[in-house]
Amino acid sequence: MTQQAMDITQLDWEKQDGLIPAIVQNHLSGKVLMLGYMDKAALEKTLSTGDVTFYSRSKQRLWTKGETSGNTLKLVALDMDCDNDSLLVQVIPNGPTCHKGTESCWAAAVHPFLNQLAELIASRRHDSPDSSYTASLFQRGTKRIAQKVGEEGLETALAAATHDKEELVNEASDLIYHLLVLLEDQNLSLSDINANLLSRHQRAKP
Repeated sequence: MTQQAMDITQLDWEKQDGLIPAIVQNHLSGKVLMLGYMDKAALEKTLSTGDVTFYSRSKQRLWTKGETSGNTLKLVALDMDCDNDSLLVQVIPNGPTCHKGTESCWAAAVHPFLNQLAELIASRRHDSPDSSYTASLFQRGTKRIAQKVGEEGLETALAAATHDKEELVNEASDLIYHLLVLLEDQNLSLSDINANLLSRHQRAKP
């Protein structure tokens, strides 16, 4: 349910004295960033401006995330839960979300597995080449990493062409792993790919 399609009259505002918990999630990485509360005015402002706005229970007023720090949250999509009494707010953050300067308000917030794998690959970049296969790839350089991506891409295509699903899963896994290594080698990340795909998707919308 995108912000354009959402009918806020369906929300159960009375259950929690006019406030709705709003869980904020990074639309590109899937990481949970923070929890805030919205009243009707905060939700309406969020929808009209595209900048996520909450109701501050301590300040007793509307509060747009980043109004002083500049670390805004750009709205991508909204959804309500099955009881219509909480919101999932998907955003693209502009800088760290937590007031302590971290990406998330939860120190141990877990990324989806592919992001965890990308982080593990990044941690091996400067290790001894004898310590792991990943480290040895980095030591051999961009040309070898790119060659491996090409080899695994071909093997993935061949597995699909022969309708060998088990082999296709194995080869596709190898391809994605080596692609993550290549992205790290080029100082890029899954977030860069996700952002590019999102931009393409938005441009393709009628």
